[in-house]
Amino acid sequence: MNDEHQIVRQVYAAKEDVRAADQLINAYLPFIRTETAKFLKRPPAAEHDDELSIAMIAFHEAISGYHRTRGSFLKYAALLIRSRLIDYSRSEQRHARALSLDAPAGEEEKPLGETLAVKKDPYEEAALRDATRAEIRELTRQLLDFGVSLSDVADNCPKQQRTLNACRKALAYAQSHPALIDELLQSKRLPIGRLTAASGVERKTLERRRKYLVALLLIHTNGYEIIRGHLKQVMKGVAEQ
Repeated sequence: MNDEHQIVRQVYAAKEDVRAADQLINAYLPFIRTETAKFLKRPPAAEHDDELSIAMIAFHEAISGYHRTRGSFLKYAALLIRSRLIDYSRSEQRHARALSLDAPAGEEEKPLGETLAVKKDPYEEAALRDATRAEIRELTRQLLDFGVSLSDVADNCPKQQRTLNACRKALAYAQSHPALIDELLQSKRLPIGRLTAASGVERKTLERRRKYLVALLLIHTNGYEIIRGHLKQVMKGVAEQ
């Protein structure tokens, strides 16, 4: 029980301190590897398996979204890691169905898979992990200017498809009108009145999801390519459920 209390204290410290979050991720790399191994049914190799990077991102997501009411942090993190790995696996399977590597390629009738380089560059993998952490740090810093934390965003995400669709409608309008984005960045406040009138989404819905909307607008307008790609993958999984 004392160990669990200590983990919870570390998690709450990591919510507010990027360096503490990095330290917590490094400290629990063995746990992250173990959960990844359970999913793969073999030990993951950092230089070959994207799943390990996905699991690390999911662990950071668990830090951001955890609350004491969710129970054990490690159980919560394990569930989130598995969920994100399942999403990733489904995405890979869709790609595999779209393009079979066993299909002949060219006149030599060699399988396409034999013509592709399968070995991954470990330096590229490390660079991707570093770039992901850098994006998370920068987004965390920028959100603080709006009085929003990553855990706020996780708690504020729409749970119902109808609400999610309404938020998407408002986001689509905002993204197509740069002046509204400029107002958000300058005032550090979501222009809910203008967004309601223009998008047709109820004001009450936008007010309840303000933190979520602010985060999504920042992510989609400030070059967070890695985070944006991860969210796209996650939202595909939500849509399929």
